[in-house]
Amino acid sequence: MKLSVIIPLYNEESLVLKTLQKLIEIEYPSFVEKVDIIVVDDASSDNSYQTVSDWIRDKDQVTILKHSKNQGKGAAVKTGVKSSVGDYVLIQDADLELNPKDIPSLLQAAHDLEVPFVNGSRYLPGVIRTQAGFKRYFANKLFTLITSVLVDIHLTDVACGYKLIKRSLFDQLHLKENRFGFEAEIIIKCARIRKNWIAEVPVNYTPRNSGEGKKLNNFDGIKILKTILKYGLFRFK
Repeated sequence: MKLSVIIPLYNEESLVLKTLQKLIEIEYPSFVEKVDIIVVDDASSDNSYQTVSDWIRDKDQVTILKHSKNQGKGAAVKTGVKSSVGDYVLIQDADLELNPKDIPSLLQAAHDLEVPFVNGSRYLPGVIRTQAGFKRYFANKLFTLITSVLVDIHLTDVACGYKLIKRSLFDQLHLKENRFGFEAEIIIKCARIRKNWIAEVPVNYTPRNSGEGKKLNNFDGIKILKTILKYGLFRFK
């Protein structure tokens, strides 16, 4: 397996280097032959781009791309995937809400179960976690329930940022969403192709609030619900 890690980056100059360092320090499973890391700066207004650019000068496995204007997380992921060389792609947020130490478990699940898609779950048992706000938890569980009913798969966390997907499958999906709703779009479109190749793995989660730099807000939640209905109920392609 060759793995490309895609990091969508927007205004995370204080955390992105910690994220990159954790990725480099991971002990990947033996079946992972090569790992490259692609950071896509989505027109940050802080020093995120320059911070990463300076840090990676002596690190061949990490590259950085830049959007000239802000387009959204989904757009940044798609830009990164276009430049990737791995046969599997992993999405890693730059804010460390999700811990890179869980990546080997995601890879092991894909390898052992021979599935092309592994979704992280912040709610499956097996990991000790701090607690998130109830309103955000309730919204995610509601969105996950609606998605599960529409695609007839028992999911536990449709909005988790950790998505490990085979590159050939990613290319089949023809993803349209550029912002947060693209995570639901990925799961729904995968399920439409084949139900039993989506696996879920429990992951660590350290939630932030808006004062700490959290990007997702209530209005984004409404847009995510619209995305679920768009692709799950009305079956847009």
